This record gives sequence, C-alpha cells and structure tokens, in this order.
Amino acid sequence: MTTSVTHLWRLLKWGRTLARHGALQGIERDLLTPPAVRRLCRVARFGTGHKEAPDYAAALQAIGPAAIKLGQALATRPDLVGDVAAANLMQLQDSLPPAPFAAIRRAIETGLEAPIESLFQSIDPDPVGAASIAQVHRAVTTEGRTVAVKVLRPGIEAEFARALETYEWAAAHVELLGGEAERLRPRLVIAHFKQWTRRELDLQREAASASELREKMVAEPDFYVPEIDWRRTSRRVLTLEWIDGIKLTKRAQLIEGGHDLRALAAILVRAFLRQAVVDGFFHADLHQGNLFALPDGRLAAIDFGIMGRIDRRARMWLAEILYGLITGDYMRVAEIHFEAQYVPGHHNVAEFATALRAVGEPIRGLPVKQISVGRMLEGLFAITRDFDMQTQPHLLLLQKTMVMEEGVATALDPDINMWEAAEPFLREWMRGELGPEAYAADRIIELVRTVKLIPDLIQRIDAAYPKAGGAPPGPPLAEVAVIEHRGWWRYPVVAIGAALAGAGAVLLLG
Repeated sequence: MTTSVTHLWRLLKWGRTLARHGALQGIERDLLTPPAVRRLCRVARFGTGHKEAPDYAAALQAIGPAAIKLGQALATRPDLVGDVAAANLMQLQDSLPPAPFAAIRRAIETGLEAPIESLFQSIDPDPVGAASIAQVHRAVTTEGRTVAVKVLRPGIEAEFARALETYEWAAAHVELLGGEAERLRPRLVIAHFKQWTRRELDLQREAASASELREKMVAEPDFYVPEIDWRRTSRRVLTLEWIDGIKLTKRAQLIEGGHDLRALAAILVRAFLRQAVVDGFFHADLHQGNLFALPDGRLAAIDFGIMGRIDRRARMWLAEILYGLITGDYMRVAEIHFEAQYVPGHHNVAEFATALRAVGEPIRGLPVKQISVGRMLEGLFAITRDFDMQTQPHLLLLQKTMVMEEGVATALDPDINMWEAAEPFLREWMRGELGPEAYAADRIIELVRTVKLIPDLIQRIDAAYPKAGGAPPGPPLAEVAVIEHRGWWRYPVVAIGAALAGAGAVLLLG
C-alpha cells in the first residue's frame, strides 16, 4: 500500500515540472480552481521563473507516458479544463525514444510464450514508431507474410499502476475540498481514465476492436482495416497485416503517387459516419498519422487502442437533433426528446426547442463549406448540460473525433464538408430507425421480451409470498449513516511543507 508521503513526493515532482512549463500559472489563474489548490500552485512554482503562455502538452510530455495519456483524455473534456487548455492538450505528441530491441525481443518471447525464431523469419530491430505505451516493428512471419508487431514497452504496466494510484489519491483529496472541485467529480474523471488506459494496455483487446471494426466496415469496401494474426497476438503483443501505403501526413507524396485527394476525403467521411451513426462503434483516433492511402485508392486505418461506442438511444438522440437542424423542425425534435424522456419533465419543451433553434438558425442558409460540424456539436453538448440530459463520456469523445475528422478531410479537400456528407446518411438512418416498419418491429421485440419475463416473474412472486408454514420474508434493513473522517487538511499542510523544502533546496543548490 503506497503511503501518503510517497503520493505527495510524486505530486511535488510533477508539480515542479508543470511549473517550469507555466502550467501551474494557468491552473492558478482559473477562477474555478479551489483557493487551497491555488495556494499550493503558488508554493510549487516558487523559484521556477515566469512563463507567459502555459504549455500543458510539453509539461505532460516531460512527466512521462501516464501523464501523456491523461492529457489526451483531458483534451476531450473542455468542460473540465477549459477551451484553451483543451486546445493545447490536443497538440500532445504521443512519441518517446524507443526501448532497446533486446528488451523488446524478451517482451515478444514472454508475451507469445515461444522463441522468436519459431514465429518470425526476421524482425527489424529499428521500430517504425515508438509511442508512450508501445512500439511497432516490421517483421516477416515463418509463412512469409509481412506484418507489423506492436509490443508494450517493458515495465509500462507497473509505471501506469503507480501513476494511477497517485492520481486517484489526489482526486479524492481535491474532491473533499467541496464546491466546484466536488461538482467536477475528479474521482470519476480518473476512473474513466483508468478504464481507458486499461483497454490500451491490453493489446489483445485492441486486436478484438480491430477485428470487430473490420467486420462492420464490410459495408464500406473503400475503407480497409488490416487483418489480425491471432496466433501471434497476446495481451502484450499484437501482430497484424502490414499496411503498404502512404500516410496522409505526406501530401506531396500522395499527389506524386496519383491519389485522388477528394476521393480519399469522401471515403474518410463516409467511413466515419457509418461507424458513428449507423454502427455506434468508431475509431476515435483517426488522425493523419493513423491513415494510409493504398495503391489501389482505398483508405486504410491502424492503431485501434482508442475506440468509441455509442448505444442506440444516444445515436437516436444525435441523429434526431442533426436532422432537425437540417430541416428546421425544432419543435418536433424537442417533442421527441420529451416523449422519450431524454429530457427531465421539469423542463419546458418550448424552451428546449428555442435552445435547438439557437444552434440551428445561425447556420441555416449558409453554404455548406461554411458550416462546421465540430462547432455545431459543441453547441449541442452545451444544451445537454443546460437541460440535465445524461451524457456519456463517449459522446464527448465523439465530438473530439468529429472535429479531428473534419480537419483531416478538409486538409485533403478544402471543399468537402461533413454536414453535407452527413445529410443522406442521417435521412436514410432516420427512416430505418424511426419509420413505421421500425416502430412495429420495436413493439414486437418489446412484447416478446415481456412474455419471456413472465416465468421469472411467477417464480419471484412465489418466493416473496410462500405457502402457509414457510419462512416469512426478512424485515427491511435499516439505513445506516456512515461517519466520514474529514482529516484531509493534514495533506495540504504536509504538501506545503514538502514544497517549501523542495524550493529551499533548489535555491540553496542554485
């Protein structure tokens, strides 16, 4: 069990790094920062100099892999960190110097439980990419197929476990400060981050995501997902088909190779809309470095560590609102949401319609090239907060991903617009999901499910009301008030002392 002193020491080291990049000044100036945290920031940055513009991305890059991933997660939450910090965090480059190949070789043999010669004819010791969690090597299998081998960095799981434990400790104590700190629920934020990183640290799960996406994208033959080599895949090693193409970052090479950039942009938009709107399962990290133009004109994707999933109800909400904005029928869209109880009943349907109009009217009548889906979604998610609609973290991930896709597609074809491309998709999907046939099918499914519940219901009634002579049900348990120990004030005091000691040491040694 890690002690509080260890957590405080880690936080002090990280705080000094943040301070050197001006990041603590940004936190300190934020009006929403609790006063106690603001005071700790002043102490932690003592003697580190002054920097006008905070560089959160550079600071987290310097701290290490877990901080990089935390920054990427926070980049999707401008509601927590603010628009300026979120924009800066979007610049995080997930790259680090590669681990020595001798350590990678041992990791492959341990992960696959076999000598490397029994699996590969050859493997390039120089990686084609080295990120914070894993690095990728080109290899040739014993069957002669060229593959990409992704390997977790040695020791990365223990490093993340240590960092996550301290994040959880810090979040719990920040939440105890109450007020805005409690409202933002930092413990829940770290819980989501922990869930996210656990998925990324399990390469077998990433392989499963790639396999699922490959099956779903059969409907978009121009968008290619590489095949997984399951024999050479485990929790720490992922082997998949090698993609021989040109990265979308290399625009000059794409043009030189004769690729139709407008066609590539259209493929990307259609593929993403099918993933997000139709299937509800989307690649959430489709930046230019993860996309390749293949020689035959298709578009291929790699790196399936970050995936988003949206349930049918959330997709219905999104599609209904987007289509309502296109057609201008704000009242009907508002009524649908109240009928489905997506919006709590204490709100006013006309007010909700007006809020939708505030987002829709400014863009109605504009040329499609001037309409940004990203900015429109930002307005829609603000509505969810104003009207107490329950949102999922993946909807915020969707917003970030759609902004990313819009940027990549526009870089390929400045004339393309996701709004224009979305309209036929939404119309077709809405017809299938909200039309009379779909309504009748849904009612039949509900009826069948209800009928199936009857035997279980009878058994429950029989258990609750036994025959004469049986044991009666137990009494209801009383509610017990839990006494909360609120000794959190000791930790900031110790932190201030540690920070002062650290600052004094810096001054003495300087």
